[in-house]
Order: sequence, then structure tokens, then C-alpha cells
Amino acid sequence: MEEKEILFDEAILQLEEIVRKLEQGDVPLEDAISLYKRGMELSTVCHQKLQNAEKQLISLMDENGSKTPFNPENGEG
Repeated sequence: MEEKEILFDEAILQLEEIVRKLEQGDVPLEDAISLYKRGMELSTVCHQKLQNAEKQLISLMDENGSKTPFNPENGEG
């Protein structure tokens, strides 16, 4: 059965919970491995969603006549 697509905010919350559990250090090894694996999956989902959002923003800016992509590091775009 295919998992329904998770929203970015939900993925972040789940990832934070996994990190909290792993940082406590009292998780059995098998559970820690499963949590770590799920955390990596969620991290990938978040990264992909951020990349997709960036592409959409660049596309929208191009449609509005701006050819310079937004650079969050210097606040220019």
C-alpha cells in the first residue's frame, strides 16, 4: 500500500520527534535503527519539498519579469 504524501510541516514535526527520542538515548537498538531510517526518509522528503518550492518561486519570478533568482543568503532577488 502506498503511503499518502506527507505535508512539509508534518514531516518536520515527525523528524523533530524522532530526533528527540534518539537524543534521549534509551531507545532499544532495533527501534533506534528504525527511527533513524524513518528520519532519513523524512529528511529526504523535506529536502525535495524545499527544492520544489524554490523551483516554483524562481518560475513565478521569471513570469513576473525578474531573471535573478532569489538568494536567501543576502536577501536579494
